[in-house]
Amino acid sequence: MSDSRPASPAPPEPGRLAARRGAAEATGWRKWLPGLQTLSHYQLAWLRHDVAAGLVLTTMLVPVGIAYAVASGVPGIYGLYATIIPLLAYALFGPSRILVLGPDSSLAALILAVVLPLSGGDPLRAVALASMMAVVSGVLCILAGVARLGFVTELLSKPIRYGYMNGIALTVLISQLPKLFGFSVDADDPLHKVWAFVQALLAGKTNAVALMVGGGTLVLIMLLKRSQRLPGVLIAVIGATALVATLGLDNYGVSILGSLPQGLPAFAIPWITPADVVPVLMGGFAVAIVSFADTSVLSRTYAEKTASHVDPNQEMVGLGAANLATGFFQGFPISSSSSRTPVAEAAGARTQLTSVVGALAVALLLLLAPNLLQYLPNTALAAVVIAAAIGLFEIADLQRIYRIQRWEFWLSIVCCIGVVVLGAIPGIGLAILLAVIEFLWDGWRPDSAVLGRVKGVNGYHDILRYPDARLIPGLVLFRWAAPLFFANAEWFHERALDAVAASPTPVRWLVVTAEPVTSVDVTAADIVGKLDETLQAAGIELCFAEMKDPVQDKLKRFGLFSRLGAEVFFPTIGEAVNTYLRTYPEVAAQWRKNKEFSQ
Repeated sequence: MSDSRPASPAPPEPGRLAARRGAAEATGWRKWLPGLQTLSHYQLAWLRHDVAAGLVLTTMLVPVGIAYAVASGVPGIYGLYATIIPLLAYALFGPSRILVLGPDSSLAALILAVVLPLSGGDPLRAVALASMMAVVSGVLCILAGVARLGFVTELLSKPIRYGYMNGIALTVLISQLPKLFGFSVDADDPLHKVWAFVQALLAGKTNAVALMVGGGTLVLIMLLKRSQRLPGVLIAVIGATALVATLGLDNYGVSILGSLPQGLPAFAIPWITPADVVPVLMGGFAVAIVSFADTSVLSRTYAEKTASHVDPNQEMVGLGAANLATGFFQGFPISSSSSRTPVAEAAGARTQLTSVVGALAVALLLLLAPNLLQYLPNTALAAVVIAAAIGLFEIADLQRIYRIQRWEFWLSIVCCIGVVVLGAIPGIGLAILLAVIEFLWDGWRPDSAVLGRVKGVNGYHDILRYPDARLIPGLVLFRWAAPLFFANAEWFHERALDAVAASPTPVRWLVVTAEPVTSVDVTAADIVGKLDETLQAAGIELCFAEMKDPVQDKLKRFGLFSRLGAEVFFPTIGEAVNTYLRTYPEVAAQWRKNKEFSQ
C-alpha cells in the first residue's frame, strides 16, 4: 500500500518547476491562512491517518497538559485549555503540516518565575498573569512575522538542527526511563536524572509489573511501526489500558492517569494590575524568543521530512496566533512540542487535521467521558514517548557529514551535548555562536591565489595548483575569495603585497579578480586605499576585474571609485589582460609568441 503522504506538486512539464504552494496560490488575506490552503488540497486517503494519529495524540495531550500546567504554577485543568485552543488556532494559521503546539517544559520555568511571586497563591490571579504573558508573546510573534523577521532561522543549519533533535531525543528518552520502570526520580536536568535513575535501579525501586506493561507497549509499537495499515501506537495504548483495567494492575503499583477534571475554556480578558505590567512584558518577551527558537527548529526539521516548504514568517504568525488565542481563553504560553510532534508523525499524521482531532477529542473527554482514560498506565505513555524519541535520532546523515565536513559534524555533536547539559535554547545558542565563529574564521583567512594561463585549459587558474601555469610579465592577477570586511582587510593587504613581491618580473599592474567579493565595508575600503598608495609609490597600477555592480556602488559611496578611476575597473579578467597587453605592446609580442597561451 502506498504511503499517501502529502507530496510537493509535480512539475507541469520538463524544464519547469511548480511554484511552492502558498507562494503562488495564496493572495491577499488567504496567504495568512495556510490551513485553508491545506483543506482545499485535502485528499480523502489522508483522513484515516489523521484521525488515528489525532486519537493517539490525545492520550499524550491530556497528561502532558495537566503536568505542565502544574509546573507553570496554574491549576491542572488550564493545561488542557492551553492544549485545545492553540491546536485549533495553529491548524488555521500555522504553515507546518504536522507540528503540534501546546504547553511545553522549556516555558514552564519562565512562566513560573513571573506567576509565582506575583500571584500570592491565588490560582485565578496566577491564570490571569499567565494568560497575559501568552497575549504579549502572541502579539510579539505576530508583529515579527508580519515584519518578515523569520530570516533569523537561516542561522539554524542542518548540522545544528540534527544536533538539536538528537539532543532533544536523548533528553526526552532520559526523562521517560524512570516512568517506564515504574518509579520517579527527583532531578531537573538530564545528567542528574541519569544519575538518579541509576541509583534507583541499584536500590531495587523497579516495579516489575509496570516495566512489563511499558516494555510490552514499547515492543509492540516498534513491531507495528512499519505497518501502513495498522495504527501501532493507538493499538498499543488501548491494549495497555485494557490490560490494566481488566487485571487491576493498578493494585500492583502501576501508576495510572486517573479521572480528568471537567469544563471547557471560556473567553476571558486577563486583567492584571499596573504593578504587574513590567514583569509580564519581560516574561512575555522571553517566552516569545524561546518559543520561536524552539518552534523554528522543529518546523524546518519536519518540513524536510514531509518534503514541504514552511515560511518562517508565517511560522511566527502561526505561533503568535496560537498564543494570542490561548491567552484570551484561560490558557498560558505555549510552544511547539518536541515530544508530541514525533508521536503524531509516528502515528501517521498527514496534516493539521491531526491536531484538530486531538483538540476536539480532549474537549469531548472533558464534557462527556472524563473517566475514559482513567486506567491509562503512565508507563505506556512513557513507552510512546520513548518510541517517538528513538525515531528522532539522526545518525546516517551525520555519518555522511563526518566524511565530507568534519567540523560541521563536531558542531552538531556540540549542539547535542549543549541541549542535554544546558537545555534546548542555550544549546541552540551555543551551536549558533560556534557556527558564526566558524563562518567568521573562514572569512577572516579566506583563500587567495595568483592566477596564470594553463596550456590546454581555458581561463586563468591558481599557479599553486597548476605549477606549469604561465604568468604574463609585469601583470599579477590576484584572486581574493571572500567579502572584504574589517576582520580580513589587513590580511588582504598583506596577501596582495606578497603576491606582488613574489612576481618573477617587475610588476606594472596588480589586478584583483574580485568576482567572489560580495561586499566591502568602510574598514576594508580604507585598506584598499592604503594598498593603492603603496602600489602607486612603487609605480604599480591597482586594478579590479569582475567586481559586482553592488560592490562598485559601495565604493562610489565611499569615494574610492572616483579616487581610483573608472578605467581601472574591468568587466572580465580577459578584458583586463587585453587592456594590459595593448598598453604594453612589447609584452604582448613576447606573450603571443607561444600561441597555446595567447588569448
